[in-house]
Parts: sequence; C-alpha cells; structure tokens
Amino acid sequence: MLFVEVFVQQTQMLLLVTLLLIDLVSTRGYNHHSYGRHVRNIDSMGISVLGEFNQDLAFPRFSEPIPNVTVTVGRDALLACVVDNLRGFKVAWVRVDTQTILSIHHNVITQNPRISLSYNDHRSWYLHIKNVQEVDRGWYMCQVNTDPMRSRQGYLQVVVPPSIIDKETSSDMVVLESTNVSLTCKATGYPEPYVMWRREDGEDIRYNGENVNVVDGEILFITKVSRLHMAVYLCIASNGVPPSISKRVQLKVQFPPMLSIPNQLEGAYIGQDVTLECRTEAFPTSINYWTTERGDMIISGDKYEAVSMDNGYKKYMMLKIRRVNKSDFGSYKCVAKNSLGETDGVIKLEEIPAPTTIKTTTHFTSLDTKKGNSRGSTKGTSNDNRVNSVGKEDTSIAEYDYDSEYTLPSNGPPPIQEPPGAFSGASRNFNSIAVAIFFLFFSLFFYFLEMVSSDEGPR
Repeated sequence: MLFVEVFVQQTQMLLLVTLLLIDLVSTRGYNHHSYGRHVRNIDSMGISVLGEFNQDLAFPRFSEPIPNVTVTVGRDALLACVVDNLRGFKVAWVRVDTQTILSIHHNVITQNPRISLSYNDHRSWYLHIKNVQEVDRGWYMCQVNTDPMRSRQGYLQVVVPPSIIDKETSSDMVVLESTNVSLTCKATGYPEPYVMWRREDGEDIRYNGENVNVVDGEILFITKVSRLHMAVYLCIASNGVPPSISKRVQLKVQFPPMLSIPNQLEGAYIGQDVTLECRTEAFPTSINYWTTERGDMIISGDKYEAVSMDNGYKKYMMLKIRRVNKSDFGSYKCVAKNSLGETDGVIKLEEIPAPTTIKTTTHFTSLDTKKGNSRGSTKGTSNDNRVNSVGKEDTSIAEYDYDSEYTLPSNGPPPIQEPPGAFSGASRNFNSIAVAIFFLFFSLFFYFLEMVSSDEGPR
C-alpha cells in the first residue's frame, strides 16, 4: 500500500512540472508565429537567448537614403527625404550639429528666411536652402515621429571658389639688379586653393639655376635677380571649383645702360647713303643720341636721319647719313644715359673706292640685201639683181653702249654678247666664199666670150 501511495505522489509532481514547462513555453513565445524575424538577444545575466524582433510592416519607412549634396556658395541647395506609408505620422527636418528644428510636417519652424519646405503626395519632403553660405555646411536629418523615432541623414557640402587676398599679396615691384626678390600670393577658398606662379608671356622662369615654366607655392623667391627676370608674373589660384583666379604682378629690374655695336667699322664711297647701327639695354629707359667726332649732337634733317626703336628695356639706334662726302668720314658715337649711369660706343666711317663703270661700244658690218635668210644669203628674180646686190655693197654701223655700273669682281667684267641681228663669224666666212666663187664664174664667162670672138674672126 505504501509503495502505491509513493508512486501516485511522484506521478502527480511530474505532471505538475510538465504543465509548468508548457505554460512557460507558451508565455515566452518560442513557437509563436507573428510578423517579424527571430534574433539572438543577451539578457541581463549575459546569457544568450532567442528573441523575436517584431517589426510592424504598417509603420513608416524610408524608401531611399538622403543623398549628400555639394553646392557652390551663393547657389541654391535641395535636400530630399522620401517616406513610404507615412499614414498619420509627421516628418521633421533638423540641423544635426546645432540641434535646430527647421520644419515640422507642413510648417517651417526656423527663423532663417533662406530656408523653405515643399512636399509631394505626402511621400517626398524637400528642404530648400537659398543662397547657400559656408555656415550652412553640415549634416541634416529627416525624422519621423514614430516610437522609437526613425531618421535619415544627408550632408550638405558648400564649396567656395578661390579668391586672392590683395592685402597679403605682392603688388608691382621695382628692384635693383643682383638683389634678392620675394613675390607672395595668398588665396582663400574651400577646399584650400593650390597656388602657382608663371610668366604672362609664357617664357620660362630662371629659378634656382634652372629654367622652369611653373613655380608651385605661395612664394616665388628669386636670388640675384637680373634683367632677364623682368616680366609680368601671374599668381594663379585654383581648387577645382570654377573659376580659377589670377593676379598680375609686374617685376621691374633697374640697371645702368649697356651697349653693343654690330659693326664698329663701316665703309662708304662718295655720294653713297650709309647706315650706322647701335643696340642698348637700360632700365629706367635711357636717353639715346648720336654725336660726331667733334662731340656735336646729331639732329635729324636733310643730311642725317636718327631713328630709335624700343623693345622693352632694349633699344635699337640707327643713324642714316645721306650722300656721303669727304667731310663725313670719321668717327661717330652712340650714347645712352639713365639715372644709374651712362655708356657710349664709337663707329668709324672710312672711305672706300667707288665701283667702276664699264662702257662698251661694238661695231659690225652687214650686207644690204632685199631679202636675206638667217645666214645672210641673197635671193633675186634675175642674175642682174644678184650682180647689183653684190656690186652695190653697203656698210651699216650699229652701236651698242653698255652703261651699267659694275663693282669689279676678282675675275673681271662680264663678257660682251653679240647684239641681236649681228652676223656670226661663220656667216661672214660663208659670204666671202660666195663672192669669190661668183667672181671666178664671172671671169670664166668673159674668157669664154673672148674665145668665141677669136674663133669667128678672119682666118
């Protein structure tokens, strides 16, 4: 009997424990089916347990992220927030860094007059910022007032094109040659601008012993500046935001005059026009003039013409002397002066022989014929005509003068050509032979007549 009572008590306790476990499982929801997904949670004791994250599909959700926006300062910006299934919930825009509420649903809360709001189909919510300033750069949040609150963030990047700070940038400079020069250029912008130097005329810069086209950095430092550095320099600032900007800085280098003469000895003959040349370099610009051997300053007029042409710090001087005579031979001086010094150069003008003029006269004889071929032969209608044309021999003289001037070369004057129409030597030889044959024929004819007459006489 006792054994049966113990068995019944144990069976009841086992049944009770089983019912408690079933109740626990049902209350903890291990097999409960609902909208959501199973996740692993950590309880307060640090023990990992399975739990269910219940996400109600009826709640609002963001259909896309808020894109980051980059805007140039002074332009307008637009931030978009797209929410699906908003239902009765409300949308708000918040400036994250300052925790400033900009708008709630249809109403703009901020006092900033550049900010406005627009929406479309209760789904797309747009935040407008006009005339964007650098203070507008930062994160912006779109919120939905669910519990817990749901949000998305987007970044507004405000870029600023470069600008040059005039008060911290060099202006036009005038320095002495062989001194050190430093040109400075300061620029602002966002992102920070990149600054470089180059010459406006595109020529290379003599920098640290090398010829370079561009020098990077805010400072252009030139040691022992020379006249070759004299130019307009451009400070150019850029940061990828158009437009780039530049400033012109003119560098002038002062030095005393320097002079060069292409030909220190010139020759001319009487009556010739001659030109003397002289080249100078100076800054400040020099005063240039010519003097005679006696020191008299030469003034342009009928006899002299003095010309000066500028090319930057270089000058070209020219003195033209018209119709040189004996008194013009001697030394001439070109002079250049400025506030730093004076220099001069001497050119000597010497007499040279005038070129020889060659005059040639040619005489020749030709046969007077009615008709002649290229060989000078005659044609007629009878023998009498042929006899008369030979017996009536005329001579005509054609004269050709060569008055051209020649500067005598080393191998003598050019050969004299036969004038047009003159007989060549072969033609004249042919005419002499023809006349001799004709006279021989004429003599034989008279000899034949004499023989005939002697035969017909008395026997």
